[in-house]
Amino acid sequence: MNSLRTDDEKHRQSETDEPASKSGPIPLTRPVDRFSSLKSSPTSPASAKASRPQSERDREERRLRKWRNMIGVGGTDWKLYVRRKPQVVKRRVRKGIPDCLRGLAWQLISGSRDLLLMNQGVYEQLVLYETSAAELDIIRDISRTFPSHVFFQQRHGPGQRALYNVLKAYSVYDRDVGYVQGMGFLAGLLLLYMSEEDAFWLLVALLKGAVHAPMEGLYLVGLPLVQQYLFQFERLVKEHVPKVGAHFEKEMINPSMYASQWFITVFSYSFPFSLALRIWDVFLHEGVKIVFKLGIALLRHCQDDLVQLPFEKLIHALRNFPEDSLQPDVLLPLAYNIKVSKRLEELRQEYERMMKPQPHPENPHI
Repeated sequence: MNSLRTDDEKHRQSETDEPASKSGPIPLTRPVDRFSSLKSSPTSPASAKASRPQSERDREERRLRKWRNMIGVGGTDWKLYVRRKPQVVKRRVRKGIPDCLRGLAWQLISGSRDLLLMNQGVYEQLVLYETSAAELDIIRDISRTFPSHVFFQQRHGPGQRALYNVLKAYSVYDRDVGYVQGMGFLAGLLLLYMSEEDAFWLLVALLKGAVHAPMEGLYLVGLPLVQQYLFQFERLVKEHVPKVGAHFEKEMINPSMYASQWFITVFSYSFPFSLALRIWDVFLHEGVKIVFKLGIALLRHCQDDLVQLPFEKLIHALRNFPEDSLQPDVLLPLAYNIKVSKRLEELRQEYERMMKPQPHPENPHI
């Protein structure tokens, strides 16, 4: 998979309209796992579900009933439940949202459902009647977004068309941000669980900060928020995983070499779907701090191996973590036990002071 492009590549003028395509089902010529990613095993998703122990299936059914009661019909009970029992909601989100309710729950948690209801017809206007300077870039990058997922594999198929529409609409809606390749992974993940219009408004909610801090700084010229997050993360690594921090410093490894994509795509770029979805459940509810916590947990979990590696092997290892280190039920509890909120705020203030222009020595009032 190609690496994410930098911001100076993002705006290229184009007169290309939405790619022509034919609708129709995507042919499933190879078996897929429960998240519709191609796999080599012939086991079908249905047989895989049936092969799970009865106790696990019973537990999932109980969890599903709890979530349905919490959300209500079409989400009618959600806000009241969150106000009355916020800790229960937090605990259940951390355990994982039932897959069949994930799309609706994400919209309710993020505040995007309210944005959609307040802006009826806006998405259609953006898709059908507006043009974007980023259209050629979007078309070129679509095939690079989740290439192993069947929904996005068919050239000009339903998945690629939907992804194009959402990204084009956002590039018109917010011309200051426009389009950056990393945004495709956010939009792509959302489209697996909701319609184009729903995915667009959730993207708006994230980048504009409907509930948590706005994400748009991750994609603006110069990637200012990425730079801040990497500064904070480097300091947190030294404080929470000192052996790894010291070894990275010795080998001249900095977070920009491995962690930028974690923040830009919220772990959706190259991490297993089973883990990425659980991260997104928590990310939408608790904000970006879960990205910091999970990054630290991952380095801590792998530190015995990482501190033995020289520069070249370190770079490879940090981009290719072993499968056993990416198990949601192992990694996420480690992340939940890491406390970073207060320190993140302190480091944010330190970064802002550091970046603040210094007065000219000959005229301190400048």
